[in-house]
Amino acid sequence: MNKFYITTSIAYTNAPPHIGFALELIQADVLARYNRIQGKDVYFLTGTDEHGIKVEKAAKDAGKTPQEFVDEISKKFQALTKVLNISNTDFIRTTDTKRHLPAVEKVWQKLQENNDLYKQKYKGFYCTGCEAFLTKKDLVEGKCPHHQIEPQIIEEENYFFRLSKYQDQLKEVIEKDELKIIPEERKNEILSFIARGLEDISFSRSKERLRWGFSVPGDDKQVIYVWCDALTNYISALGFATNSDLFQKFWPADVHCIGKDILRFHAVYWPAILLSLNLPLPKSILVHGFITANGQKMSKSLGNVVDPFGLVEKYGQDAVRYYLLREIPTTKDGDFSYSKFEKRYNDDLAKGLGNLVARVIGLKFKIQSSKFKITIKNSKFIEILEKVKKDYQEAIKNYKLNEALAVIWELIGFCDKYIEEKRLWEDKEENKQEIENLIGTIKVIAKLLEPFLPKTSEKIVKQLETDTLTPLFPRI
Repeated sequence: MNKFYITTSIAYTNAPPHIGFALELIQADVLARYNRIQGKDVYFLTGTDEHGIKVEKAAKDAGKTPQEFVDEISKKFQALTKVLNISNTDFIRTTDTKRHLPAVEKVWQKLQENNDLYKQKYKGFYCTGCEAFLTKKDLVEGKCPHHQIEPQIIEEENYFFRLSKYQDQLKEVIEKDELKIIPEERKNEILSFIARGLEDISFSRSKERLRWGFSVPGDDKQVIYVWCDALTNYISALGFATNSDLFQKFWPADVHCIGKDILRFHAVYWPAILLSLNLPLPKSILVHGFITANGQKMSKSLGNVVDPFGLVEKYGQDAVRYYLLREIPTTKDGDFSYSKFEKRYNDDLAKGLGNLVARVIGLKFKIQSSKFKITIKNSKFIEILEKVKKDYQEAIKNYKLNEALAVIWELIGFCDKYIEEKRLWEDKEENKQEIENLIGTIKVIAKLLEPFLPKTSEKIVKQLETDTLTPLFPRI
């Protein structure tokens, strides 16, 4: 029970990283860091999904081979983990023929052995955006609800996975929260989808239509469906192919962090595959929303796509982490604008956290409190800190990361007010202990910030230890 396995979805490599995936990485990173602090053995996986029709087309448009194209894009996603200070243990690529391919082939063969794959001719609605066949009832006004495009009508012979066979089991595990879907509205969405009746799904593509992917074992005229290939990453990275010690230790996943547009694949298809393989199901799926830009959907055509690299370069790593974690509710849609970002930065980081730390270090220097043992003796401080820690832990436990940060900022506000009320800058003997209470509280704030703003947390501790005053967040 001392292990914690967390994953992001694997990013699709038809385009460079965008701010939505940055949000997912940061959310998962907070949970990984928090669980490490709790003493758990954490395995944190992210990576790139590199096969499929969209990748093949994007590579062709760029005048590159698919492998050259995905190598470049995957490097950008790996760079993003460094730029955002993501503490991932591992990075999996689905073009990895040594680690990933053996697991994909093992999954396919086991599905076949369990009589869960069969071949048949099929005609249906195919959305290139989803890389999936849709049914008529999936469409909204004749279009894919996620990509707002009319699907193509495709007719070909494919292998099918017996998804319908697992309908009742899926319904039961989701209703009982054995597979917990967060938030509740996403759980209800999936139960509603299952209640409409699950149909078997196409699990391969003809090589006449798609060449960029792994061949079906024993049938080189068919390519394994990109989602069957991609979802396997969660076990291939752990060594499922060889039933490694790592796989035995860390599977099942404690949390899959994903976006709401790929919920069906993770909450229906993936658990059905695992049921067929007779493997434990993930414990939970944490679903975040979309980020709009000034209230509009981000798109290249509108020119409003926010580049996470440029954002970090302009404002700094922890400022970007803070905005995405605080401004955007963990499981809801949220909006990005530069004016909102700069207001949050100045109000919360520069005038809030940064100003408080500078004030307290100034007071500490004034009383040379390094000569004193820092202990919080004030009963009011002790009571508030106990409540803050409790509320903070409760918020993280319920995956409300924005609320956990709000709790810390309430404490920052309390400290500022306390300095003013007690006029702690005045040279009075009784102020020494009050300042020590504040120094102790700042240390608590730094500790609470550690999963969210790791570099800032480290800087605060260092400044307290050395009595140095360097602005944490210079005002914009």
